[in-house]
Amino acid sequence: MAATNEQVTGHAFLKALYRDGYYPDHLVDRGKEILLRLCERVEAERPDGLDALYALTRDATEEFNALQDAFWEADSDLETVAREEIAGDFGFVALAYGFQDADVEELIAARDW
Repeated sequence: MAATNEQVTGHAFLKALYRDGYYPDHLVDRGKEILLRLCERVEAERPDGLDALYALTRDATEEFNALQDAFWEADSDLETVAREEIAGDFGFVALAYGFQDADVEELIAARDW
């Protein structure tokens, strides 16, 4: 099931990472897929509050944790620019689905990057 939220379908996820050759596009694509799966889960599961949303974002964050090794193997890293871009897109997802009170740090609390 693809995300149907118009804000999401029109959003350029991880845009800054695609513009920077330091981040391999095929790995950024995998990160974008993680975010799109998160959107699909939000639409399918319709979390009824922040705790339920945070549970979904925790799973997505853990997927990014696993992806970090692939970046290292490609002589790249989920460093400051990537962290900010990823965190910003998690925040975007929360807003797109009506969670204006979501704390971005809590959205990505499980990160190890």
